[in-house]
Amino acid sequence: MKTYFHNEGFTLIELMVTISIAGIMVSMAVPSFTDALRNNRLSTYANDFLSSLILARSEAIKRGVSVTVRKSVEQWEDGWTVFVDDNADGQLNADEMIIHSHGALPATFTLRGNGNFTHFVRYLSSGASSTTGSFMLCDNKDNNDLAEPYTSRLLIINNVGRIRMAEDANANGLYEKSLNNEVTTCVSGF
Repeated sequence: MKTYFHNEGFTLIELMVTISIAGIMVSMAVPSFTDALRNNRLSTYANDFLSSLILARSEAIKRGVSVTVRKSVEQWEDGWTVFVDDNADGQLNADEMIIHSHGALPATFTLRGNGNFTHFVRYLSSGASSTTGSFMLCDNKDNNDLAEPYTSRLLIINNVGRIRMAEDANANGLYEKSLNNEVTTCVSGF
């Protein structure tokens, strides 16, 4: 008895249905993938800045001198430098040692300090900051200077110099400086 095998391919209808389903699945996955990428970039840049602040604080304690983190150019997102601030003036002088430099963030990102940290953060030999304040990092690709849900990070420096990332207590994507005090701007007044 002979057995015949029929090798049949897909019909055009089956192929079109499969491609349509795949297209729908991809269209649902792309926005969440984009959000995941944005969140990852925000976390990376916030951690870069946080690491520089922690480095400055630990070096101030270790060396027993003032160590300053200063923006490199016009704004913090243009880059920053960590250096031994021998005369505690917040300015990088020719004879002061650079500990670390960080380049500019991508063009759509803003990093701004509040009124206390417009130009620099200085850590004293005790590890305390010369003042308290906060920094706001935003993915400001729509250029509206607003901290929209899931597009920002807030870093806070307390009176003993400790740095922390602010929390999103109500899980709405906006970070609070204190309880029920959401920060909604990327560039000033936070």
